[in-house]
Amino acid sequence: MSLGSVISLMRSGIFQVLLLSAPILIVALVVGLIVAIVQAATSIQEQTLTFVPKIMAILLTLALLSGWMFTTLRDYTVGLFQLIPTLVR
Repeated sequence: MSLGSVISLMRSGIFQVLLLSAPILIVALVVGLIVAIVQAATSIQEQTLTFVPKIMAILLTLALLSGWMFTTLRDYTVGLFQLIPTLVR
């Protein structure tokens, strides 16, 4: 196994992690920003107020995108298993 193939495997693994986590992180960021703006506008400084909307938004995002996430992860894993015989030589 060459250094180039190891770098390629690591790059594709990192890309998959970013691809699968980005929608959830973006939704959490947007909801947190919206709640922070509302808190600043209304002078409500309750720390637990941001927790419930973020959790609900993350769960909704997971429910909507879980099929796509599973398919993407499955395709990547199948590709890795199919790559094993070529890496052993």
